[in-house]
Amino acid sequence: MRIRGVDRMGRPFEEVVRVKNVSLSGAVLLGVRARIGAGGLLDVQHGSQQAHFRIAWAGSGEAGIEALPSEPCIWEGAMRKTIDMVGAG
Repeated sequence: MRIRGVDRMGRPFEEVVRVKNVSLSGAVLLGVRARIGAGGLLDVQHGSQQAHFRIAWAGSGEAGIEALPSEPCIWEGAMRKTIDMVGAG
């Protein structure tokens, strides 16, 4: 997954991170190197899907992000696969 934004020093950045704890309302990002802070905005790309998220918290290479109400859900395909796997198990 790719994220883009502006760090706390006002410098633009782009990096590849991992994601966990995905929900319709947000996710936790892992491996974040940029110095970002709560309240900032990130452009998040998951496969061909892209949306803007607000940073809820950040620290120690992790960040919690919240989906903006006006943005599409970029996790829907991944969540559907998970639900199908759990339902089949």
